[in-house]
Amino acid sequence: MASNPRSELTEEQYLAIERTSEVRSEFLDGEMFAMSDGTMNHARLQTNILVEVSIGLRGSPCEAFGPDFRIKVSSRIYTYPDVSVVCGEPLVAGDDNLLNPVVIFEVLSPSTEKHDRGLKFQHYRTIDSLKDYILVHQDQVRIEQYTHRLDHTWTLRDYQVQEEHLEIDSISVSIPLDRIYERIKVTPPTN
Repeated sequence: MASNPRSELTEEQYLAIERTSEVRSEFLDGEMFAMSDGTMNHARLQTNILVEVSIGLRGSPCEAFGPDFRIKVSSRIYTYPDVSVVCGEPLVAGDDNLLNPVVIFEVLSPSTEKHDRGLKFQHYRTIDSLKDYILVHQDQVRIEQYTHRLDHTWTLRDYQVQEEHLEIDSISVSIPLDRIYERIKVTPPTN
């Protein structure tokens, strides 16, 4: 049984297509993956996170970007995180590919959760500047914060109580979870 050969895109081909496309796509190992439309909760979480992080960064050398700013992880992977933070001067490849994020937020969706936790996080860990990778659940109050330590390990802090504060030491920002989850419809926990 013959298999169809897979036609892989080069990094340059992906970027040329992406710059003229009306639909955003991520890139991984020669393949483009169209970004799916989000839910109301997803959009609200993105906005709440971007607003709260931006407020917390006022007067600091750090800056937050929304989901339209692409990150170049390597020549093999380009992503559009929900929110990213840069401290100091943003380093970019070309005109629009961020190279030095310090914090990356991903709002989890059923269709992307496995990828966000697995292969995407594996690639993100190769970014020298990255200090915090934060996964935000949209159907329950839960935030998982992975922090890169000096000994090259990643530690997990799991927030599940709306009265807690998300503490992002790498950018000196503390955000109450109730602000992140403002107007979000969540499933109550079962006991």
